[in-house]
Formats: sequence, C-alpha cells, structure tokens
Amino acid sequence: MPSLAIDSRMIHSSGIGVYLKHMIPFLTQHFEVTVLGKEEELSGLLKDFPIAFIPVNSPIYSLKEQLELFSKVPPSDVFWSPQYNIPLLPVRARKRVVTIHDTYHLAYKHTLSVAQKAYATVLLNSAVRLSDRVFTVSEFSKKEIIKYTKCPQDKIKVIYNGVDENLFNASFSENEVKTLRSTLPSLPENYILYVGNVKPHKNLITLLKAYAGLSPSIRDTIHLVIVGKKEGFLTPEVEVFRFLESQPHLQSCIHFTGFVPDGLLPLLYKCASLSVFPSVYEGFGLPPLEAMASGCPVIASNAASIPEVCAEAALYFDALDVEGLKSKMEYVLLNKDIRADLSKKGLKHSSKFSWLQSAEKHRLVLEQLLSST
Repeated sequence: MPSLAIDSRMIHSSGIGVYLKHMIPFLTQHFEVTVLGKEEELSGLLKDFPIAFIPVNSPIYSLKEQLELFSKVPPSDVFWSPQYNIPLLPVRARKRVVTIHDTYHLAYKHTLSVAQKAYATVLLNSAVRLSDRVFTVSEFSKKEIIKYTKCPQDKIKVIYNGVDENLFNASFSENEVKTLRSTLPSLPENYILYVGNVKPHKNLITLLKAYAGLSPSIRDTIHLVIVGKKEGFLTPEVEVFRFLESQPHLQSCIHFTGFVPDGLLPLLYKCASLSVFPSVYEGFGLPPLEAMASGCPVIASNAASIPEVCAEAALYFDALDVEGLKSKMEYVLLNKDIRADLSKKGLKHSSKFSWLQSAEKHRLVLEQLLSST
C-alpha cells in the first residue's frame, strides 16, 4: 500500500478535529498511515487502527513547528496537512496535499494584527503553491481560494464534509437525558442553542442582540445556551463581552457551557427548541447540519457557504440584521408546525452528507494523484 503521513495535531480542534477523526480510520484501509502529533492524544483515539505515530509537540502557527515538521515528516508517498499551516521547508514526500477549509484570515485580515496578516498571507499562498492538490469543503471556499491566492482551478478538489448520523440521529433514553442535565446542571428546560466559538466572524453578537429583543415572556421560558470555547483566542470578540456586561438582566437567561464532550452534543441539539447559526463567514459550517441530523430546527444566516450547505432545510436571515433574526426566532418559537416542518426538512437534507462518502472521495483523489506520475 502507498504511504500517507498526516499532520494530526489538530485532532481535538472543533471542525478540523471532527474531519480528522472521520478521515484517518477510513484511510488506514488503503494507505500505510503515519500520524504526527502528541501520541498520548492520538493513541487513545486511534488505538484500534494500524497506524504509526511520530511525536510532534510544537504548537500550530509557530516557528518551532516549521523546524520540527522539517525534521520529522517521514519519507512517504503523500504528506497531508489538514489545515493551511503547512511545512514551508521541504519534506520527504513524493506528493503534498493540503485542506484549506476557508480563507477567513485573508477575507477578514482587517481584524488581524500586522504580524498575523503577514503570517496568514505567506502560509495560505505557500499552501497553494507547494501542494500538488488542494482539498476544500465547498464551492464557496473554492472561489475564495482562487480569489485570494490565484490558485489554478483544476488544482482544487471540492469535497463536502459529512455528518455522523449514528451519533446525531440516535434515540436517547431517559437516563441519558438525566445524565446530560446532571452534567450541565444549569441547563434550562427550554432553550435556543448556539454551537460555535466567540470569534468575530461567528457573529454571536447579532444573536445576543436579537435574543435581547425578544419579549420578556419568551426570554423567561426559553433561554439561550452557548456551547463552545469562550476564551483564549488571538482575535476575541470583545463586543460580545461588552454587550453582556451592559445587559445584567440577561445574565440569568444566557448560559455559556464551555467545552462539551462529543457524546453530549447530540443530546443538546435534540433537547433544544431551536438552533441558530449566525456566522458571517464559513467555509462549510458543521453545526447547522449536526442540528438538522438531530431533528432540531435551524435558523441560519444567508452568508458565505451556509446557503450552499443548508439549502432549503433552514430558515434564513440577513447576517447582520438583528431585527430580522429576532422576528425569525419568534416565528419559529411560537409556531409548532413550523418547527416540525423545519425538523423534517433538516433530517432529510442532512442525510445527504456522509463521512464515508467524503473519505472515499479523498481516497480517490490521493490515488489518482499518485498514479499520475
């Protein structure tokens, strides 16, 4: 079998981690796989698969990672970077491939420092130039990559992400719901769910302002639950925290859960009255599809790749329109038939996105790349 080395340091990241966890096991059936990263993190997740481990402990987006990858990427047929922080120095691989999920750091470079802009520009353009093939996750992202890096169109392969239906469309027992509520004791009985982090492009501020505009009678009975990383970002959304500080009356009905284990997330979706995805820039956007697969009705912004991914299965609003989002939330929350219709459409639509199908398409591209030389 051909050999494949994969930079797997981001296996615990939200979107990229989910991607790696589904790609790597499948690819071990067709390649001799070596993963680079912290072995204590990787071995537990991948212990049931025939994989070799090379320890790489450098943080991503660092000078140290460049030196460590240069010395540790093994001789292989293909080296794959699942994010644009590729090795800039030569590696001992016949072919190199990269996944560029989006070009946020170029499209929104006005939000970055001078150093961050320079680093993102160098890395993204180098990722395109040094790679023999570029994977991306939507037609929107393909257009953005071409726009910002001048990448040749035929170098890019669009492969959609998948949804784990076994995880998100599962039935849950009463005991599992009790476990959820004992793990998250502050979880309200009825709630709107937001899954994502607190970065500027996630546009959480619009959701918070729209929620604040709901009538007190709705806010008293249906709270807002925010799942995801809250702190530690290079470009934090300061406006979110300023807004919350200025609205002390909202503090009792807005709940930040922080990190939630993968096993509890489907239950959170399933128990939610509604899921809102307000992002202004996404290469793909897994949360709305995960919500749909769980039977949770979805309201989403009409920005970037989101309409491409969610199609007719979500109710849309203009991304920065606070009043528009408030009206859509009221419409869905107060109308049981609309919630049922969105739930039905979401279940049907999300079933079109398969991780197995996605992994198979990756395999075919990798094998075609190796057979072309």
